[in-house]
Amino acid sequence: MADRRQHWETVYNSKAADQVSWFQTHAASSLRLITGCADRDARIIDVGGGTSVLADDLLDAGYRHLSVLDLAESALAASRARLGARAQSVQWIAGDITQAELPAAHYDVWHDRAVFHFLTDPADRARYVAQVLKSVKPGGHVIIATFGPGGPLQCSGLDVMRYAPDVLHAEFGMPFRLLGHETEIHHTPAGQEQEFVYCYCLRT
Repeated sequence: MADRRQHWETVYNSKAADQVSWFQTHAASSLRLITGCADRDARIIDVGGGTSVLADDLLDAGYRHLSVLDLAESALAASRARLGARAQSVQWIAGDITQAELPAAHYDVWHDRAVFHFLTDPADRARYVAQVLKSVKPGGHVIIATFGPGGPLQCSGLDVMRYAPDVLHAEFGMPFRLLGHETEIHHTPAGQEQEFVYCYCLRT
C-alpha cells in the first residue's frame, strides 16, 4: 500500500488539479446520477475523490452529509483549500479503499469514478466489493465508473482494467441489482478522448 500511496502523492504533487487526465470542470454525469437517486439528507461517499469538484457540486446542490476518500493526502488538502470554509462540511478520509475502516451500513450512496479500474489484482477487487457490502445500507445506491472497452490500457503510468457494463456488474454480483448503465466520452486536458462506462446498482 505504501508504494501505491507514494505513486499518487507524486502524481498530485507534480501536476495541477486541472492537468490530471480525469479532470472535469463539473462532474455532470456523477451529479445527475446521484441527484436522481438520493435526497439532500443522504450520506454519500466519493471514493477516490481526490481533487474532484464533485464535492463542490454536491454542496451547491444542497447535500449535507458528504465524505471524500482518497489515498493521497495531498489531493484531499488541495480540495480542502479550494473549498475554503465549506470544507468543514465534508468528512475527509485519507486511506486505501481496500483497507480503510468504514462504518457499517452507513452510506446511502457510494460513488467511484476511476478507482475500481486501477484494481488489477482480483484480491484487491474482492476487498473493494466487501467494503461496499459492509458500508452501504441495504437499499442504498452504488455508482461505479471505469474505463470502458474502448478506454486506455494505462493511466498515470499504471495498468488498468477495462469493463463492459455486464462484466463490471459481474464483479459485484447478486447483492447488487443493476439499475442501468451508460457510456461517456471524457475529454482529457491534453485533448484525448477516453471511454468511461457508468453502472448504477441497488444494494439489495
